[in-house]
Amino acid sequence: MRPMLATPTPHVPSGPAWRHEVKWDGVRAIVTVRGGEVTIATRSGADCSARFPEITGSRLRDFDDLVLDGELVALTNGRPDFRAVMHRLAPGGGRSRMRAASPDEAAALARTPVQLMTFDVLRAAGHDVITLPWSARRELLDGAGIGGSGDDGSSATASAIQVPPAHDDGDALLAATRDAGLEGVVSKRVDSPYRPGVRSEDWLKSVHRTRETFVVLGWRPVDGTVGALGAILVGEWADGELVYRGRVGTGFSAAAGRALLEWLTPAPEPAVPRDALAAEDAVGTHWVRPEILVDVTHLGRSAGGRLRQPAYTGLRLDIAAREDDA
Repeated sequence: MRPMLATPTPHVPSGPAWRHEVKWDGVRAIVTVRGGEVTIATRSGADCSARFPEITGSRLRDFDDLVLDGELVALTNGRPDFRAVMHRLAPGGGRSRMRAASPDEAAALARTPVQLMTFDVLRAAGHDVITLPWSARRELLDGAGIGGSGDDGSSATASAIQVPPAHDDGDALLAATRDAGLEGVVSKRVDSPYRPGVRSEDWLKSVHRTRETFVVLGWRPVDGTVGALGAILVGEWADGELVYRGRVGTGFSAAAGRALLEWLTPAPEPAVPRDALAAEDAVGTHWVRPEILVDVTHLGRSAGGRLRQPAYTGLRLDIAAREDDA
């Protein structure tokens, strides 16, 4: 099952028809429990269960038939660290390591613990509940007893499974998330069903910064070098075609640049028309196959659609190359 997606909005909705939740900066996941076995799927449908042993080994194993929607979040100093949780999916070694996900390897990767921030239930006790209104599903989730204390049943141990609260006042939550350095707010209509794979206006997202997912079209080396990544050219799909959105030249450490290069496959020509590129990017760029996604933060777009002051955030291996951002 693919997760339901939220539509961006410039203003948080208000009134009794809406409830509001923190928007977590992590990896979206559908978690399925069948007969005590826990599996985790990313938005693209890829099974990443072995990379998150603290989730598959949690109290969720006590359930027989359950499907949850949530976000896998790594907290560093109390704040979500997107790169830390994404490192679980791409520990290094490029494509050759993407499917290497033994339990021993996952345990070694878990330097920063990951939690599942659960915000919806799609199946419970053998019944699909996606047609129920959000308010009824939320009541089921709150009553399931799956998070909020230690997995051993004590309150002293931080639980790998959390059910963060929903709030009545969206504006207050938006201000609180800004002060806490969090990503933003997701507002949900209380009478809305769950629509798998649909980006719906029944769910609205308000963010403090713009972070979007783009396709890598090519890369340029650091001046004076041959193989050190200095910038990437990115684009996005629009009406079935790739459109160039600009050059991203900040946000890379040397290690991040090397790791990204391991995922890029050379191509003889750009995937977009050369006349659509900036003049300085039309030559001297190493073109790649448009199949690797990255997250980029930016300060909006120019009248021509180019990104303003973009910065690289990290690889996105949890979604498909033709899928839009969360």
